[in-house]
Amino acid sequence: MGKTKKKTTTRNADKTTFLVEKIVEGMQEKKASGIVLMDLTKLSSRVCDYFVICNADNTRQVAAIADSVEDFTTRFCEEKPWHVEGIQNAQWILMDYVNVVVHVFQTETRDFYGIENLWADADVKRIED
Repeated sequence: MGKTKKKTTTRNADKTTFLVEKIVEGMQEKKASGIVLMDLTKLSSRVCDYFVICNADNTRQVAAIADSVEDFTTRFCEEKPWHVEGIQNAQWILMDYVNVVVHVFQTETRDFYGIENLWADADVKRIED
């Protein structure tokens, strides 16, 4: 019985890793800037396992990045976000995939909120532009 749980946990971790990879690829497809992967799994007060954060210089590109992320996750992972916020003004689009939360910011909005600083204990990986 213990082995089944470990296999399930490993399979879920692999699925999450693949989801994160496709989210990053979707961001890169639309030339997102400042892509950061925040691993929250070691934090006891986490709201999810990972944040994937990026920014763009205008609202049109923010919306395009969010669309690309959804396209990549639907096409390659057969996953759609459970909830999406911010589409109307495209200053900050949040896409909730339950264990992964995607934040696509307009550059000024990302600078203002400094979300990375709120989770300073997380393991952070910066993805090259």
